[in-house]
Amino acid sequence: MESIRFDDVEKLRSKVSQEFSAWSKPIEVTQDKINRFAEVTGDHQWIHVDIERAKRESPFKGPVAHGFLTLSLVAAFEIPREWNVTSFRNVVNYGANKLRFISPVPAGAKVHARSRVVAVEAKPQGTQVTTETQVQVVGQDKPALIYEGIFLYVK
Repeated sequence: MESIRFDDVEKLRSKVSQEFSAWSKPIEVTQDKINRFAEVTGDHQWIHVDIERAKRESPFKGPVAHGFLTLSLVAAFEIPREWNVTSFRNVVNYGANKLRFISPVPAGAKVHARSRVVAVEAKPQGTQVTTETQVQVVGQDKPALIYEGIFLYVK
């Protein structure tokens, strides 16, 4: 595996690409996980937690994960890369340029993710790396979400 120092901006810029990484290992989004997320966030909307009502009334014919639950899984995916960033003190989630919830994640579905680097910029505090991550239900063609995250690797 190639190691790239966080302050080697040119080497990191060489990783900017239109091509995505390979898919991560899948994570199952169980109804229990959805219910626990509802407890933590206070979002008990029936489309997520009322199985029988969701089967009857939802256009998705069953409960679906919260969009922000799907987003929160980004941290859990082990997205394969042939390189890693080293020698930084810490990395800070600096925000997002884009977040779109494209298609639902049904309870019980497995999702996986892939990513690519879209920008690298030197900053006084360190190096800012912007990535695009797609999360998709395994076996579907359309992403469940697209997230363009900004991360600051701090000196």
